[in-house]
Amino acid sequence: MRIHNTYTDKVEEFKPIEDNKVRMYVCGPTVYDYAHLGHARCYITWDVLYRYLKFKGYDVTYCRNVTDVDDKILKKAENEGKTPEEVSTYWYKSFTKSMEALNNLKPDIEPFATKTLGEMISIVKDLIKNGYAYEAGGDVYFRVKNFKNYGMLSKQPIDQLESGARVEVGDLKEDPLDFALWKKDEKFGYNSPWGVGRPGWHIECSAMSRKHLGKTIDIHAGGADLIFPHHENEIAQSECANGCKFVNYWMHNGFVTINKEKMSKSLGNFLTIDKVLEKYDSNTIRLFILTNHYRMPVEFSEESLNSAQAGAKRMLNAKATPIDETLDITQTQEYKQFVDAMDDDLNTSKALAVLFDLVNKANKDEVGAYTLLVKLGEVLGFNFTKTELSEDELKEKISVVSEDLGLKLNSMEELIELRQKSRAEKNWDMADKIRMALDKVGIILKDSKDGTTWELKH
Repeated sequence: MRIHNTYTDKVEEFKPIEDNKVRMYVCGPTVYDYAHLGHARCYITWDVLYRYLKFKGYDVTYCRNVTDVDDKILKKAENEGKTPEEVSTYWYKSFTKSMEALNNLKPDIEPFATKTLGEMISIVKDLIKNGYAYEAGGDVYFRVKNFKNYGMLSKQPIDQLESGARVEVGDLKEDPLDFALWKKDEKFGYNSPWGVGRPGWHIECSAMSRKHLGKTIDIHAGGADLIFPHHENEIAQSECANGCKFVNYWMHNGFVTINKEKMSKSLGNFLTIDKVLEKYDSNTIRLFILTNHYRMPVEFSEESLNSAQAGAKRMLNAKATPIDETLDITQTQEYKQFVDAMDDDLNTSKALAVLFDLVNKANKDEVGAYTLLVKLGEVLGFNFTKTELSEDELKEKISVVSEDLGLKLNSMEELIELRQKSRAEKNWDMADKIRMALDKVGIILKDSKDGTTWELKH
């Protein structure tokens, strides 16, 4: 298996530190708002890596943190008259729901920054003791120039960084490049050897990674926007505190763009995952994202999502046959093609071509094709639970509902019209009977400002 290492800017053979064990850390969300399509791109990418490593037989420990102490959380808490904990708890639940809706697996470990403060303070104390950090007026800063490899990940030499550095008014740094490990904060802070304050963002990931995965890990992943300064700073503080290499393979996914601009909350051009899921299912969003190589930007458009929706429906509606658990998929040509694609720095575009070839073969009743489609498709996180009915299946369900209601109805449109008429006439008894009769056959109605639609219960 070969993966691109951002640190060396090369595609390298993947070799874990310990036998077949893989320690993988992904920078998680700062929980203060809805997760957007950019987050979907990031966490679907690393969900696929996690699934594929396990599929290859590796014993993977996947750690993805939750940043629950941050300027944005504090600002939102102040604006809404809530505690930071109330804000972060609410938005963490929202994020978790969005990840489940995208069919992302839960990480093995999901640590919270506020539960790892002791480890952060311990690292900062070690850095001060070894001359890599200093306290200044209740803040603690890292001495960037004391770490000779600073800038190696982002390919930015120190002299280049210096020319763009600025010192803020009232800043007590020795050098403009130095970054905060601990910030004085008497309002929302925690006790520390340097007074009441809270951790800098970068130290959080170093502490959580070390606590749960060890001093040196196999893979550290995240969005390309984190390369500098976040991951650059993580390397500096971790290697100076631990006295050893921090990460063997750095992996970064590209952005989702709208009109060639990165989708982000700060630019106000983001689409929330929940909003996109109102119109498209998780298979469609995955296909939209995985059609592109993970390191490349993905340009969002309705046209692209509609195209992905058609592809996802085609995959889901492949002619199904019972899954053959006795089939040794490793001996098939399609398995080898799929693995070759994924081993080539997660070439999901080529892997998808294998899946659509299997769709064609399943539709022609080729033995084992549907089993292969499902087993390989699940490695990419596709959900093969049917969400559509054939015409005959739908007619059968409408017939059962008609009988239940004692009426003669021929289509879902007629049922929806009858329910709307009943509600308009305030005939709540009939409206409820229709909803309950549909529920019995596994169909739910969804009302919105654009009208009423139906879907199968999951």
